[in-house]
Amino acid sequence: MKSITFQALTSCVLFAMTMQAHAQSEATNSKQGEERNVMLNAADANKPREIQIGLPSEDVNVYENGLPAVYSSSVHKLSAHWRNDASLGQTGLLSPSESAITTGNIAYAVTAFTDLGQNAFHGKLNYHVNHFGMQNFDLNFSGGIGKNWLYNAGTYQNFDPGSFKLQFTDYADRTQIYHAGLTRILNGGKGYVSVQYKHANSKNPGNFANAAPFVYVGDGSIKKVNGFDPGLDSYVPASGAFTYRDIMTGEKKTWNLNKGSENRSHEVAFLANYRWDNGLLWKFDAKYMYVPVANYVDFGGSTISNVTAADGYTLDENGQDAYEGLIEGRRTWLHFGKVTSGMFTTELNKLFGKHNVRLGLNEWYYHLNYHSSSLQWTGTVGAYPQVLYSMATDPSDPTLTPTRTQFFGFNELSPEYTKGSENKLALYLTDNWKVNDKLNIYYGGRLEYYRMSADQIAQSRFSGFHIGDFNTYSRDENGNIVATAHSIHPANVTKNKLNYAATAQITYDVAKGFGIMADGTVATRYPRISDYAGTGPTAEQYKRVTIPLVRGGIYYKNKWIDLSSMVTYIAKSNNIDQQNLTKPGTSEGKTVLLIYNIQTLGWTTTAEIKPFKNFSLHALFTYQKPVYKNYNASVTFGDGQQMSVNANNMIVKEIPQILVELDPKYNITDNLNVWLSFRYFGKTYANLQEALYFNGHWETFGGINWNVNKRLSLGASVINFLNQKGAKGTISGSELIKKADAGQYAGKYMSGSYLRPFTVEFSASFKF
Repeated sequence: MKSITFQALTSCVLFAMTMQAHAQSEATNSKQGEERNVMLNAADANKPREIQIGLPSEDVNVYENGLPAVYSSSVHKLSAHWRNDASLGQTGLLSPSESAITTGNIAYAVTAFTDLGQNAFHGKLNYHVNHFGMQNFDLNFSGGIGKNWLYNAGTYQNFDPGSFKLQFTDYADRTQIYHAGLTRILNGGKGYVSVQYKHANSKNPGNFANAAPFVYVGDGSIKKVNGFDPGLDSYVPASGAFTYRDIMTGEKKTWNLNKGSENRSHEVAFLANYRWDNGLLWKFDAKYMYVPVANYVDFGGSTISNVTAADGYTLDENGQDAYEGLIEGRRTWLHFGKVTSGMFTTELNKLFGKHNVRLGLNEWYYHLNYHSSSLQWTGTVGAYPQVLYSMATDPSDPTLTPTRTQFFGFNELSPEYTKGSENKLALYLTDNWKVNDKLNIYYGGRLEYYRMSADQIAQSRFSGFHIGDFNTYSRDENGNIVATAHSIHPANVTKNKLNYAATAQITYDVAKGFGIMADGTVATRYPRISDYAGTGPTAEQYKRVTIPLVRGGIYYKNKWIDLSSMVTYIAKSNNIDQQNLTKPGTSEGKTVLLIYNIQTLGWTTTAEIKPFKNFSLHALFTYQKPVYKNYNASVTFGDGQQMSVNANNMIVKEIPQILVELDPKYNITDNLNVWLSFRYFGKTYANLQEALYFNGHWETFGGINWNVNKRLSLGASVINFLNQKGAKGTISGSELIKKADAGQYAGKYMSGSYLRPFTVEFSASFKF
């Protein structure tokens, strides 16, 4: 849950397909757009790509059977419980406006629905393999029991070693998902009730293994350092064992990275749907989820420097084997969580003349028991870095005797704790009004009662921090040992608030195939329980988060082109973020709580083109300018030096201003097609103050699909077929580097995340 600006240190987020606008889909009551290759994720093969609208993600972006796949992915990650597997009957895309009304969250979101089955037995087995050794088995089958009963069952098994070997485990992702269900058909097919069960067991250490060292050239490009090949070499120590101080007890313990990324979950869902003779449709979707284990790891870096034997770093505990060469101050956060949630959504829908009216109710409950511990260490720079020994004192030691150790700074950098719950009870109403053949108006509103009750530790963190009554020790200016008493205990914070959302959309056909469209949406919320895991907002900082979205544009459609072009404004106020600030040129870091605004103005044009038989092309161009507002912070380091960051009116880091998508497809025959997908991401800033940046790059996919017969399909695809090498995201330890000082960092050693390497995949699908 510890985040650096908008996401965890190890997050690989793919930004794509901005502000998609299709007039026809926006005019429907379902408000679901096309899926548009949403599962093609060049950052992570196991998650849908994040569809970006110029703002940081609002957490959950996948809904299954009308409910969040996971209530929040801040602790229990989405990919640990949900995959795009054969159990799904259909998937779609929820627009930001529809999402705001039905969920309270403005964002594009994947919507998926379980395949409940049919009377005739049928099944599907999917198999995927890549040249790194990944194997994936995905099985689902269903059939009828008697006249009115259906069953479905299946399993998803992923054995993925990753693109490099992690020495402490066999797999970068080992995920098992099992599901089964029973459905009763009602009144001759007018409705159904269904019970579905899912169990997931996932270990995904590959999530934190995506860092790499490199030389920052200074012109937006990078070079290899010490022969390290990003994406093909591991920047994680071989042993996978770390010493840490438990924030709950203060005890020193050992963490194993293999077990430390384990997630286990159980889910029971109840689904109901019924349409009466008068056209009234009733839906009821509910589920209970229990997650006894939700663990994960974050890795971070700081400054890379060159040391000699005189600096005192050694490869052994006895101090005999001195180390000389490149080092990096590394940070690691170990996260422990337990989650319980219970949710239901029910809707009534009916057509009244020209009005398609829907009334809905959400009742979503979430309980979280979570804590994390942080530690620091110094590592060599290269593949499978060694954890170096150095002299350090433990502030819990009354004698402050220096010892040679590998790990230090326990819980100094943003360890977290919270235990409590939040509840959303919301009523929403929408109306899709077809005024006449030319004019369509869609509008709706949502009112939500939000309650949060959480235990929080508001005290600042320090080396040796943990819950309880204890002393730490330091030396005064005369060298005398001084004891400082601490009493660290959680305190409850309870909030009862009202949130709201509203939307209005107009589509007008000016002439045959040509029209105009406009919509405005606003959604509000208050800080969530996850925001209180750190020091949390104070009473003065506790403010309503408001997200307005305004769009307007044109569309045109004929036999060979479907085009839309829109201008969009979106903003977000009072964004809460916990930021680790590193003193430039050192490994020293401090944590601050930031509250700031973001706003984005953008223009997007998208088109579906079919210029001749058997060929189609999806094309998209976006220009956007996301900027920080009121982004200011200052920090005082151990030597008394105060430094500040001022990102006001600067481009939001990691978000490109230019996005391009080109997706051509050609059907060679009715059963054989080839396809390509090109996505261009323009220049992105890699730190807060526009000092460091990465050049624009293409992310590429391509493949061929062959339906051999009605039962067997084969496919082959290539990821990153241009074999582009490079870094992405942020550069570790660069938060306080200013634009005027950027030239000093040309040719410097740095670290960050990287592009997914060239990968060849093969697939087979068998229906039975």
